[in-house]
Amino acid sequence: MDLDALTARLCAFADAMDASETPIETGIPGFTLVRSRQPTPIEPTLYSPLLCVVLQGRKETMLGAEPVEFGAGESLVVSMDLPTSSRITEASEGRPYVGLALEIDRGLVRDLQAEIDEARLPAITAGVVASGVADPGLLEAMGRLFDLVDRPRERGVLLPLLRREIHFRMVLAGHAAMLRRLAWQDSHASRVARAIAHIRREFPRTSSVAELARVAGMGASSFHEHFKAITRTTPLQFQKDLRLLEARQRLQSGRPPVATVAYDVGYQSPAQFSREYARKFGRPPSTDRGARRAGSGPAGAR
Repeated sequence: MDLDALTARLCAFADAMDASETPIETGIPGFTLVRSRQPTPIEPTLYSPLLCVVLQGRKETMLGAEPVEFGAGESLVVSMDLPTSSRITEASEGRPYVGLALEIDRGLVRDLQAEIDEARLPAITAGVVASGVADPGLLEAMGRLFDLVDRPRERGVLLPLLRREIHFRMVLAGHAAMLRRLAWQDSHASRVARAIAHIRREFPRTSSVAELARVAGMGASSFHEHFKAITRTTPLQFQKDLRLLEARQRLQSGRPPVATVAYDVGYQSPAQFSREYARKFGRPPSTDRGARRAGSGPAGAR
């Protein structure tokens, strides 16, 4: 795979789109391009299940206090919804950071699991956010997926096939071990994922550890232990981070009153909301009203 040639095509696409912010929508659902001509500050964001391949530059994501770094020729696999922080660490005007991101279809991963001989794969323990060298076939398939951006006639036939191929190549990677565990219905990872899905649905309401443990089908102490081991945070902090990230997205997408947003995401006191917002993002919520930022919100995980 000629990474330089693909990088040049992606930069030309970004220029044609006159894109001053990232991520850049490609027109293929769930498939985005990131191009940044300079390093970016560390920024809280919400990851969704995601595959990212880097063609040029370097990026860092924090899993709790642990940095996960990835650069050119490498891929990042995010196995579940996760509030975290990330930044581009290597980029310049002459050599921008360039990456492609594809949302992961966990249903497709489960379907493919039956076709994978787990015993033949390396016994590697990987976190919910993990990086590693990208298989050349995966990079080549992501390039072919980008080829479909301006080929709508071919897209209808080839897109489902390419998505399946990319998912298959992805789950074979050692750093996709957590993603494979999520496909096992009774694994600790899949049980924690059920609790996270519950939190996402009910985010304005605080769910107790006991309630989340029942959703996961685990004892409270065991659930708390496995939740923190996988996400590097507690269930309570996870819910707080999720609310604040949702609040920021709502504020940046329009100009709603700060108090309205505070109540909508589950706060009883706008003053407490403003304090916690400023503590997390380094600025009061009023400064973010209508101020869509590059890399903010769920798409910022790219």
